[in-house]
Amino acid sequence: MKMNYKERLHELIPGGAHTYSRGDDQFPENAPSILERGEGCYVFDDQGRKFLDFGMGLRSVNIGYGNKEIADACYAEILKGNNLTRASMTELAAAELMVDLLPSVEMVKFAKHGSAVTSAAVKLARAYTGRKYIAVPFEQPFFSYDDWFIGSTVLERGIPSEFGQFTCKFHYNDIQSLQMLFDQYPDQIAGVIMEPTTTVGPVNNFLHEVKDLCHRNGAVFILDEMITGFRWDLRGAQSYFDIEPDLCTFGKAMANGFAVAALGGKKEIMKIGGILEEGAERVFLTSTTHGAEMSALGAFIKTVEVLQRDNVVEHFWDFGKRLTDGMNNISNSLGLANNFYVEGFACSPNYVVKDAEHNVSLPLRTLFAQEMIKNGVMMPYLALSHAHQDKELALTLDAVQASLEVVKKALEGNIGEFLKSKVIKPVFRKYN
Repeated sequence: MKMNYKERLHELIPGGAHTYSRGDDQFPENAPSILERGEGCYVFDDQGRKFLDFGMGLRSVNIGYGNKEIADACYAEILKGNNLTRASMTELAAAELMVDLLPSVEMVKFAKHGSAVTSAAVKLARAYTGRKYIAVPFEQPFFSYDDWFIGSTVLERGIPSEFGQFTCKFHYNDIQSLQMLFDQYPDQIAGVIMEPTTTVGPVNNFLHEVKDLCHRNGAVFILDEMITGFRWDLRGAQSYFDIEPDLCTFGKAMANGFAVAALGGKKEIMKIGGILEEGAERVFLTSTTHGAEMSALGAFIKTVEVLQRDNVVEHFWDFGKRLTDGMNNISNSLGLANNFYVEGFACSPNYVVKDAEHNVSLPLRTLFAQEMIKNGVMMPYLALSHAHQDKELALTLDAVQASLEVVKKALEGNIGEFLKSKVIKPVFRKYN
């Protein structure tokens, strides 16, 4: 008997995909198990079914799928050889663009994915300070698949226990909890790495307080802008919040879905990963054959051009506000204001689903996602793109209306009558 696509994926790929966020356990069972292509903000499965997408390549696609301008820029670099034996003019141009764009970046190192550059930032902080502890917020769930971070989560299998013990945690927007770490580990914390914001913004000058506390204690202040970069502001959330980190990391939306990530920061720190300081002890920072692949960097350069020319970031804020208001108005009209709402920043909103006791509910979230797919919209979360326009807003709100009507019935009755799927699960859980 011939296996279907889902079975074939799991037969050949552990987890059925190359990132856990694309796994079957992250989507209701009526979601397409495999996709053939994307166009603008739509995706098509193996049967040609079309879905309006709000996953957008795990937030990496900010202009739109298959954008010809960006694809052509990528192709032009492929024809130049794509990956040369020495540094290319394209990677120099990309590095100059990053330095010109971001005031905090004086040197830059490119890689292919976020984990590589966040781990490189941690390595630099440790090398620069001669210390071993790294501090991260409890509330921010992911920084790297490397052992220094995963070893600090419940996912301990395959990681020596010693690796995670040097990653300590504090609470976002609670400067005293970070002060307690510095008191607990005096002169031992190499750096603090954190996202500038998620759905909750900094209060009481929190980011500046963290930076000051780091510098008073000789630690490196690192902002991870994988999600916030090229969405909150063309120059990242660091520009939006007027804060300059010592080091920063970018990825995802840098190149409209092409594989580019970057570590940037102050030359004083970055240069210790170099080779020009004769006699200095070497720091083996990142060394990747494909880190400066010309096609992806060409896509990055063109993406920045499109972001600037077409006011894409402004579109995120405008569309996101209209989407947030529209979804919340529908929820309110159905008497579900305490059970379903959209929160966070308009450029990157987040929807929350709660049960009758007002506890976050994965079963009800699964039901909502299931019904949205029935109505032609794939909404695992809310990642916006420039391709989401007025037509897509209307289509989305119609789907939300129909889906929340079912959620309301489930809240008033038995969810089992409506949910025809296994419940989606957290990525970070100890057991399958």
